[in-house]
Amino acid sequence: MTHRYPQSRERSAELLRAALRHIGLHDVSCNPVSFAVWYEYAGCINQRLTEAIDARTQSTPRLDDAVMMQLYQDHVLDADHAAVGRISVELQRVISGVAENASHTGQSADAFGQQVDSLSQALQARDLAAAAPLLAGVSTSAKALKGSSKALADQVARSRVEIERLRADLERARDEALLDPLTQVFNRKGFDQRMGSLLGAPPSPGRVHVLMMIDIDHFKSVNDSHGHVFGDQVLRGLADVMRTSIPDPRRNIARYGGEEFAVLLPDSTLPAGQQLADQLRQRVKAMKIRDRRTQEVILRVTISVGVSGLMRGDDASSWISRTDAALYKAKQAGRDRVTSA
Repeated sequence: MTHRYPQSRERSAELLRAALRHIGLHDVSCNPVSFAVWYEYAGCINQRLTEAIDARTQSTPRLDDAVMMQLYQDHVLDADHAAVGRISVELQRVISGVAENASHTGQSADAFGQQVDSLSQALQARDLAAAAPLLAGVSTSAKALKGSSKALADQVARSRVEIERLRADLERARDEALLDPLTQVFNRKGFDQRMGSLLGAPPSPGRVHVLMMIDIDHFKSVNDSHGHVFGDQVLRGLADVMRTSIPDPRRNIARYGGEEFAVLLPDSTLPAGQQLADQLRQRVKAMKIRDRRTQEVILRVTISVGVSGLMRGDDASSWISRTDAALYKAKQAGRDRVTSA
């Protein structure tokens, strides 16, 4: 099973020391929140977090615990806890409303039952003087019970609708927790879950699961020359091209980290994966990044791609490592190309 931090023990120890150094340079407590923030920063694990910290420290050299918590909530936490909390409160309100109506209906039913018992006893004793007012009371209680039952039925019907809406909201919050907010493809957590499910689903005979690792060439120079806002535009543009090129894009594309993306091709073949990767490379190369104000084309982008098929005995780590090695070869060979392993 893959996870957010796939680093080796040796690399983790390096990042631990680096995180502690960062903590010592700021007015922050040595707690899990600040440790997680500085660990990801030291390892360049989380591009958005890195950019946020760099922007903060330009104006505030020494960060405090409040800033750490904000950075943690904005860039490290995966779940939308505010949405989950709101849904929980609303669900409790719905349940309380049904319980209150049910309790009122139960009290009406108890009163009605007691009056029916009293009337039955009076009739059995042929005590007509006592029976007359009891009969009137039974009639009144029957009407009250009918009203309470209708109110309960209406409340249950409304609650069904509200609960279904809240369920949909909760599903949406869970889905959004797996998406990269900038590109709207899977984030690393979403990718890990998708890969985990794929590793547990063997391909058809004669076929293989295929993984692509994709990196934007010279992306740092794009940010340095044009700024991070323009860099974000490039990332969104690549994601858009991938969505129109990759089968079942909602489930098979992820922003792996920074300018690196991953694509899963379930039940495919390595030649088909290579061909699709090269088609994607060509489409990206034809992409024109324009200045939004002037519409002038100011940049063309290329990508390097590593491709490999899942082999017997592979786990997520070995498969990703082999595909990453193919990507590295593509970059070493001059970029703007596809290499397989």
